Amino acid sequence: MASPEVNPTKTEPFKLVLEHVSKWFQTSSLKVHALDDVTLHIAEGEFVCLVGPSGCGKSTLLNIIAGLERPDRGLVQADGKTIVGPGPRRLMMFQEAALFPWLTVLGNVLFGLKLNTGLSVAERREKAEYFLELVGLKKFMHSNVHELSGGMKQRVALARALAPTPTVLLMDEPFGALDALTREQLYGDIQRIWSKHRKTIVFVTHNVREAVCLGDRVILFSPNPGRIREEFAIPLPRSRDINSVDLARYSTEITRVLKGYVQLEVPG
Repeated sequence: MASPEVNPTKTEPFKLVLEHVSKWFQTSSLKVHALDDVTLHIAEGEFVCLVGPSGCGKSTLLNIIAGLERPDRGLVQADGKTIVGPGPRRLMMFQEAALFPWLTVLGNVLFGLKLNTGLSVAERREKAEYFLELVGLKKFMHSNVHELSGGMKQRVALARALAPTPTVLLMDEPFGALDALTREQLYGDIQRIWSKHRKTIVFVTHNVREAVCLGDRVILFSPNPGRIREEFAIPLPRSRDINSVDLARYSTEITRVLKGYVQLEVPG
């Protein structure tokens, strides 16, 4: 489907601009309307969480920002330039760590730096070790991947994503497969790292409390097709404790609103 001309609003203050984005997928039996008229502006250094039920287009939107998918309609920009494909300034982190099992922890982080021809071998190693220390794994840098716990693997994946110094980090349910205690530890890690480096982060999750714990804003999606319904600013001070009473108040209200939209989408 051809993309119609879109006249963007003022985009310069924003790191990411999405305006009137729509996306369809053709399956063997039907055409699926995944996203409908999504408009979202994200500032430099902002931590934005996308929340909604399965099938509401959150991951599709993340793939479009990454340049892995093209919108059928609408405008998608990073730093004022239209996104036409993947780029080194926008990196993805997935639910599975996707580490190379034949490489050590250090080797996995170095892998993402090999394409940076502006760094010497020594500079790449220094950078890889810095980010492993940042995630608390420098002493495990010579370990094999199979020797790591699930949480440690995700820390390696985070170090690998940070090492090439992207300006935008796209995180697709990176903690979804982990146990509750490990997730809580990683919530502290990601907040500490974000506060230090101020990357622009777009974080997809089903977990409302997780979104409130991490995000400056929580963007609420409803399904069939995926639409932005509401957004919530989260002015709580950092570092946030996912078990705090104040955080629970925000998550309770957002969950109540989300349930209302999901019920509206149920036929009958």
